[in-house]
Amino acid sequence: MTNSPTIDKALPSNGFGERLRGKVTFITGASSGIGAAAMRLFAAEGAVVVGASRRTDQIEALAAALRNEGLRADAIFCDVREEDSVRAAINSVIAKHGRLDCAFNNAGVLGSGLELHEVPVAVFDTVLATNLRGVFLCMKYEIASMLSSGGGRIVNTSSIGGLVGGAHNSDYGTSKWGLTSLTRSAALAYGRRNIRVNAIAPGGTETDMYGGLVARTAAANGLSALKARELLASLNPLGGTARPEDMAQAALFLLCEESRWTNGTVLPCEGGASVD
Repeated sequence: MTNSPTIDKALPSNGFGERLRGKVTFITGASSGIGAAAMRLFAAEGAVVVGASRRTDQIEALAAALRNEGLRADAIFCDVREEDSVRAAINSVIAKHGRLDCAFNNAGVLGSGLELHEVPVAVFDTVLATNLRGVFLCMKYEIASMLSSGGGRIVNTSSIGGLVGGAHNSDYGTSKWGLTSLTRSAALAYGRRNIRVNAIAPGGTETDMYGGLVARTAAANGLSALKARELLASLNPLGGTARPEDMAQAALFLLCEESRWTNGTVLPCEGGASVD
């Protein structure tokens, strides 16, 4: 794989890690939560990070903060539901940095929380458009770029909802189970062409999306938000809630050389909540 002279410039001598040294890394859903944590971590590990989001103000502020720390970070608008937007974002990364080495397809939305017969068709379509079709679109253009430059690594954000069923999870769960198939199919198709594809499956993690789940749990059970959080935490075998940084660390492992023989895996990161 040919390296860009810009990317090969020496990193600042700041004591950060080097597990993604010089790797051009594209992250969707990077303006908050797991995506923002990944952007910080990957940059600290030497990556040239390009954070993508529909919330341009937030992602640009994060990228600027990382650059102020001597790290290499860009921000770009991307709506993963729109093919033209995804294509333009990937093309912009290639135009500026010469290649794409790693991708963390993390953008997602919460499901309706309704039983199947109550889910509006428009809501079902929106959930799948973001969580499944959006990842398909990203992978379509990421893989095309990686094939032209000698390979790469992709991690998708699935969910515990893609590992176990749920009575009120038909839309969200369907999108994440579909993502498992998409991940494994791509891993089989491109492994021999030096592209590894894996996924992480978070459980309850302190993000904006989790806040929505807390609110839903509180309303359904007549609880305060605090009590709803305590209830959800009590259901986990580890007795708590994950931090976005926990998921970023799992994604980092799957993107770096330490996982060189891991391909087609959906890594549970849910404290054991999916264990039978």
